[in-house]
Amino acid sequence: MVGLCLGAFVLGDAGLLDGKEATTHWAAREEFARRFPYVRFRPEVLYVSDGNIMTSAGTVAAIDCCLHLIRQRLGADVANRTAKMLVTPPHRQGGQAQYVERPVPQLSSETHLSDVLAWARMNLISDLSLDVLAERAKMSRRTFTRRFRETTGSTVSRWLNAERVVRAQALLETTDLPIECVADEAGFGTPLSLRQQFAVHLGTSPSEYRRMFFRQIKAEEKA
Repeated sequence: MVGLCLGAFVLGDAGLLDGKEATTHWAAREEFARRFPYVRFRPEVLYVSDGNIMTSAGTVAAIDCCLHLIRQRLGADVANRTAKMLVTPPHRQGGQAQYVERPVPQLSSETHLSDVLAWARMNLISDLSLDVLAERAKMSRRTFTRRFRETTGSTVSRWLNAERVVRAQALLETTDLPIECVADEAGFGTPLSLRQQFAVHLGTSPSEYRRMFFRQIKAEEKA
């Protein structure tokens, strides 16, 4: 059972959240805490699961919650394709704070930089420095940096890290490659860099992420 955003109030009124962890939209946190004193309220998280009940924070966090459910049941590929249709990042851990900065969404195919960034996604293992991307776009470093930020609202390094995290997620979910190989294949170079970026974007470690999702996918395949 899932209560998205203010839907958590419905579950609370039904008494289904007593003794359980739950969250809701940050703007209603005081009212929620007052009305449901027996709930183990988690106002800082995006979404939380306790037994057979999940609750989420605001509208965007509700999307994260739904993508989490899709990923658990249908795997990374379906969740990522759904996220791209919604123009939203593929995955965020529920334990992340409601105010976490979101990775940059996919660009529209109509934007000037889309071809360059599509090429970058196909070559994440390569040295994708600012100079390389600017040259690929046939722009100066300064012009490329300005256009990139105007189009995406992000820096090049932040965008690349988010894309590489997505690549690493897919490898952890669908292969048994060692963490060192996953780091190489995703373009991070070292396991330390991979772990650092997983902590930033997903609030977990690569090993823990694999334990969570690789086992689920294998179980679904056997079923």
